[in-house]
Amino acid sequence: MHTTTILMPKKLLAATLATLVLGGCAIHPRPLTLEQRSATLQADQQAMFAEQTPVSGPITLDEAMARALKYNLDNRVKMMEEALAQRQLDLSNFDLLPKLTAAAGYTSRDNVLASSSQDIVTGQQSLVPSTSSERQATRADLGFSWNILDFGVSYYGARQQADRVLATQERRRKVVQLLMQQTRQAYWQAAGAQKLQAQIEPLLAQAQQALGDSRAIEQQGLKDPLQSLGYQRELLGLVLQLETIRDELAQAKPKLASIMNLEPGKPYQLAPPASFDTPELSIAPEKMEEVALLHRPELIEASYNERIGLDETHKAMAKLLPGVELNVGTHYDSNDFLVNNEWRDAGIQISWNLLNLLNAGHIKAAAKAQYELAREQRLALNMAVLTQVHVAYIDYTSRKQQFELTRQLSDVEQRILEHTRNATQANAQGKLAEIRAATSALMSELKLYQSYAAYQGAYGQMVATLGLDPVPAAVASHDLPTLEQAIRDTEKQWAAPATGDASK
Repeated sequence: MHTTTILMPKKLLAATLATLVLGGCAIHPRPLTLEQRSATLQADQQAMFAEQTPVSGPITLDEAMARALKYNLDNRVKMMEEALAQRQLDLSNFDLLPKLTAAAGYTSRDNVLASSSQDIVTGQQSLVPSTSSERQATRADLGFSWNILDFGVSYYGARQQADRVLATQERRRKVVQLLMQQTRQAYWQAAGAQKLQAQIEPLLAQAQQALGDSRAIEQQGLKDPLQSLGYQRELLGLVLQLETIRDELAQAKPKLASIMNLEPGKPYQLAPPASFDTPELSIAPEKMEEVALLHRPELIEASYNERIGLDETHKAMAKLLPGVELNVGTHYDSNDFLVNNEWRDAGIQISWNLLNLLNAGHIKAAAKAQYELAREQRLALNMAVLTQVHVAYIDYTSRKQQFELTRQLSDVEQRILEHTRNATQANAQGKLAEIRAATSALMSELKLYQSYAAYQGAYGQMVATLGLDPVPAAVASHDLPTLEQAIRDTEKQWAAPATGDASK
């Protein structure tokens, strides 16, 4: 009874300690506080716009594209993904090396590690208890091992990771190409907004004044009420159109600022060319299919994925082979009972998972299916690219024609406005005609910029569809002036005479 009484408190104490330890190790949800989120927000805002060259003057199209290329956050994410893939390749290369293992330790017992022997015939103890180990001992080991099977599997894994690095580079190329296309279109939309916003406010003021004059005439009864109300209805319709245009224009420059990663709400000016140049490609339509099939990032990435699938087949086959492991080591043990406290050894071990042989057919079939899937995906992508080339070229020529017609229409509207102003007399009806003509001319000019932006966007889409890069693979520097010059030189190369190869 006394022994039981002593053991029970010990068990209870152990259970209590275990409960406390487990309770202390339990993980509970820890929501972020408002102060933590606020601190993170401030740090993110500083990081988003840190280390950027400040805007020092009106931004040209080349500078806008260079800023998008250098500072756009989506592009920076792709660059970091590429760097991460390269780091993972470095780790995969280390897996090819043999394993060099170092170990050291100290052990201590509270009693002697002793043993005795038993006669297997009589079952009696044949020797007195004895020991060959000290109660305290220090040990150290340095081992070198190399598994040939692991090396083979790691070799194909490293080759796959190398192809993944290349595939990541192609995905970044695709992001850059689409980014340049978006920048082109957004730039000309913002350029139109910058020009037209300066014209819309005086016209709105003129319409509001004419509306006020008409209401005053109506109140004084100087004209037929129905005539005054009809006049006001038309003026209000024009004001509504102008307000809609103003709201639409107000969104253009913030969109471009987002692409260039400028601070939202920070004012900036654009310096577009004085005339609407018509961008041209020197690549003949019959050569565009070949250029796209050779340069499209998606197709090159698909080829890398096909190679990754082929190496997956090689890995599966390598895992079916027996593993051979070579071991070399040096050891030390401070145990004084040992005759040799230091020694070296070497060995070879062969292992083979025989169950893999039973599953060999399934393993090879799965690896082959993965390879064939990657190949079929590449072939399907080829067809999609060919279709995109034709669709993009049709859209490019169509947008070009629409722009030419829109430019002619805008010229007609401007001439109508000029003649209307010359013929306008100082009366309410004359003001309405002038406001109507001015609004129509403003809307036609807005459509002109929108059409030209769409034309530039179609041109950028054509360039991206062909897989052409806006800058060469190797650039002397990544500062803004160098990038701007590289973008200008590349675009000149695209527009070079057809005797040159603009795809290079």
